[in-house]
Amino acid sequence: MATGALVLLACALLAGVAVAQRVVTVESGPLIRTEGSHVTIWCNVTGYKDGVEQDFEWSMYLAAAQDREIRIVSTAQPNYAYTVYAQRVNSKEIFVERLSRDSAVLHITKVQAGDQGLFECYTPNTDGRYLGSYSARTNVTVIADSLTVTAPVQTLSKVEGDTLQLTCEVSRTTMQHTHLSVGWYLRSPEEATAPPQELVTLSRDFVLRSGGPYRQRMAAGDLRLDKTSATSYRLTIHKLQPMDQGLLYCQAAEWIQDADGSWFAMTRKQSDKTQLRIQPTDRDFSIQVNTERRSFTAGEPLELRCTIEAQNVPERFFSVSWVFSSSPVAVVGPSAVPVLGPDYVAREAAGHITVRKESPNVHLLKLQHLRPDDAGKYICRVTEREKTPTGDFIDRSKRSRNVQITVLPLKSNITIALSLNSSEVLEGDAVQLTCSVQSTTGPLSVVWHRTDKQGNVPPEELASVDRDGTVWHSPAYRERSSYGEIRVEKMRADTFLLSLYNALPGDEGQYLCVATEWFQTGTEPELTWEKIGEKTATKTVTVKTVESSFSVSASSRTPSVTFGDSFDLLCLVKPRHNPRVPTSVTWRFMPAGSQAEDEEQGEFKDLVTFTREGTLQWGEQLLGLGTRTTVDRSHSNTNFRLSVTRAGRREAGKYQCSAILWRRNYDNSWSRVANRTSNLLGISVLQPESKLRVQKTNQSQVYPEDSRVRINCTIASQTSHDSQHAVLWYVRRATGSEADELLLRIERSGAFEYGAYADEERLRRRVQAERLSPRSYVLTLNRAESSDSGTYYCLVEEWLSDPDGAWYRLSREASGLTQVLVRQPEVRLQVEELESNVTVEESDSIRLGCSIPSQSSRDSRFSVSWYVEHSQDVDVDVDEDEDGQPAEDEGKRECVFSIGHDAVFGNGNCSPREEAGPTSRLQFERMASDQYSLTIQGARPTDAGRYYCHVEEWLLNPRNAWYRLATNNSGFTIVNVLQQVSTMHMVVCSNESLFYFVFFYPFPIFGILLIALLLVRYKGRSSSKSQEGKNGAPLLWIKEPHLSYSPTCLDPPALSLHPGSVD
Repeated sequence: MATGALVLLACALLAGVAVAQRVVTVESGPLIRTEGSHVTIWCNVTGYKDGVEQDFEWSMYLAAAQDREIRIVSTAQPNYAYTVYAQRVNSKEIFVERLSRDSAVLHITKVQAGDQGLFECYTPNTDGRYLGSYSARTNVTVIADSLTVTAPVQTLSKVEGDTLQLTCEVSRTTMQHTHLSVGWYLRSPEEATAPPQELVTLSRDFVLRSGGPYRQRMAAGDLRLDKTSATSYRLTIHKLQPMDQGLLYCQAAEWIQDADGSWFAMTRKQSDKTQLRIQPTDRDFSIQVNTERRSFTAGEPLELRCTIEAQNVPERFFSVSWVFSSSPVAVVGPSAVPVLGPDYVAREAAGHITVRKESPNVHLLKLQHLRPDDAGKYICRVTEREKTPTGDFIDRSKRSRNVQITVLPLKSNITIALSLNSSEVLEGDAVQLTCSVQSTTGPLSVVWHRTDKQGNVPPEELASVDRDGTVWHSPAYRERSSYGEIRVEKMRADTFLLSLYNALPGDEGQYLCVATEWFQTGTEPELTWEKIGEKTATKTVTVKTVESSFSVSASSRTPSVTFGDSFDLLCLVKPRHNPRVPTSVTWRFMPAGSQAEDEEQGEFKDLVTFTREGTLQWGEQLLGLGTRTTVDRSHSNTNFRLSVTRAGRREAGKYQCSAILWRRNYDNSWSRVANRTSNLLGISVLQPESKLRVQKTNQSQVYPEDSRVRINCTIASQTSHDSQHAVLWYVRRATGSEADELLLRIERSGAFEYGAYADEERLRRRVQAERLSPRSYVLTLNRAESSDSGTYYCLVEEWLSDPDGAWYRLSREASGLTQVLVRQPEVRLQVEELESNVTVEESDSIRLGCSIPSQSSRDSRFSVSWYVEHSQDVDVDVDEDEDGQPAEDEGKRECVFSIGHDAVFGNGNCSPREEAGPTSRLQFERMASDQYSLTIQGARPTDAGRYYCHVEEWLLNPRNAWYRLATNNSGFTIVNVLQQVSTMHMVVCSNESLFYFVFFYPFPIFGILLIALLLVRYKGRSSSKSQEGKNGAPLLWIKEPHLSYSPTCLDPPALSLHPGSVD
């Protein structure tokens, strides 16, 4: 029992809680809306205490700051909104609509992009306690409005029953999935406040529906809505009715499906309106006949137009009948095929009557030539055939009012005027006379006459034109007319032309035009012509002979030109060109330098001829090889121009223009009328002025011998970029030679030609010319010698090619002077000048030294000679020259030894006193390249004296020839020889040859004799050969000395000769 009570209590408590719990709900999101559209969000609250009205407060949260509340609007607090929304709330752009005490809707009439975010609906507590939920949120997304609806603005006028087609373009670029609905609406102009009438709509589900009054017409197919492309919607209304009149426009809506499954129209837009006017159909019609005038003269044309005034004429069937004085003229049915009455068939066949339908509501009756019997009343009768609903046809006819036409009898009122192309024409020109007749009613005939200027001669008939246009020529002019010289034409019905081509002097005189007007009477087949009027006009024509004004003149603006320039020669022929009297023009030429300077004696040759036919004929003489000469003439053939381009020597001379006047006869034969010759034109063709400039800077250059000398020649400017240059190199010797010597010539073609001076001085191998650029040349002397010193310069010749291809020298100019000095090496030769005294005993050796502490070049070679001066008193002072060197007195000094710079003994600057031989006592030694010594063995008393060495310094010049650069002498070495007593032993021992002869040679001789005897004895042979021993020793100077020499070394060989070299 207790348990049951507890269960009942718990159920009661739960039921009370369920009833008292508050729940707030809002429209499910996300809500996607377009910018600028009207957004609504509903909010409901349940579970509150009954009888209490609920308030609603709306706020939003931006996606960037979802914890920051932005208050919008409240039903309880008037100033609830924050500043960002206050103005929009005050202007009622944002407001809350209360649906009931517990339900409300938030309205945002024009949603903005900044309104995108999380919207919250909050309901304050009214129960005294908190239980349940008091707010709910939904997400609102604002997208751009991309819907466009366009249709052209236009005003259309239609007739009842017509068809109407209108096109509307609808497009959007929304990224979300949306649907479109497109519809056409009609707004009546009489009821501007009434809602528009829906014609037809294509719903968002692609279902087609129409408004109530148009549902039946759509079912019958008279109302259509077609989607012709992705964005085009076409409205078609067949069988328009008056109720369709008004303003037509297209309206489209873009729909999106919300989260709760409902569809919401995000945006709606309308197109521009089309004004449609519908004219009701009226079956009645009216008739009107028009004509320009009602009074005519016989022969004039008559035009009558019958106009039908009705609606929708092209879709109705009308027949038109023309009636004249109760007689049918013609009937034109709906097919527009005319049927003529019996009295008008012949006139229609002759082209005198025309019946046609000009437009659906205009019919024409035209009588070409009115007759007097055509006067009367004309009527237009129109009949419409209409089909009734029962299928029967009924005819309704109407007739116009009578049109009274009056035809007056024919009377000639013609006037005639004769015009002339020129009262004075040149011979060969055309004479044209135009005869104009006005106010004509019938056909015309014209007769042309000619008489003299005074009118004394009876008029002579030239030609005539019949009324049917046939031309007749008189016998006197028939032949000329057969060749086309005389031509008569009927230009129009009232205009006639007489043309005399190639006018002759005999064509001069008065010309008469006689015009006659005719009128046709009667009916076929009896028709007659009646002359109703005649008029005459006169004109005088003067023919001027061309010979009287025929003249020829020649002119030129450039009587003097330079090579390569152009010149024009103009030949003016007067009068102007006439094809019937043409001119042949010939340009003639006499070259300059002809023996005959007078045009009467000189020989002119034809260059080119403009023939009378207009062709060119070249003569024997061709200027510029025929390729640089052009000729032309003006359109009037009065100016004949001869143009020569790139003139040369061959174009210089005298020019003349001659013209021949020809007359073309009517039989196409030619007659020569006159000949004229123009004045002479002298044309001089000169060489261009030279602009050659060579750099004229003078300079001096110093070079050591055996170096490379470079001399520049620079061309600063030249006459033409096509100029070529020949360069001549000259040298002027410092010794003051009379003429400058030509070293080398460089032709413009690049060929070299050496001058005689280069051959004489043997410079071919050392001189070198270069062209660094077209304007820069260099002369190079390799391995320069002192003899190359002098003044050098270049002479430049400028060459140009004339238009004929021949080269000529335009000018020449010399460059500045280049002073070249080639020096030999500086003399630095020094020989040891210390003096010394040497005393030796007889038979001892005397050693003489020669030291060279300084030399001019490391490549120097030396020739060394020793001299001795004998004197009775060695203490006597020695004469010295101005330089402090021992005086070279040939009478006192004696050459002891000499070795040349080529290391050949005895090849120095003196001849030794002691000849080379086995008994020579001299021993020469070269310890170094600058150390030399001479040893005299076996001193004798006669060897006493003052010794010194004479040194000559030699160098190899660039020609590989040795020359002496400098000389110097050493100091004196005074040698004293002490005499001693001679014994046999000393004599034998002192003489080496004698020693060997006495003590050594006998023993080998005897041994040889003994061996020879034994060989004879044992072998039994007779020997007649005798053996002789040689007594002597090898010579000191015969044996080739030991040479230490390298082919790559420039030092002289080291020589060493000593007694040990004797065997």
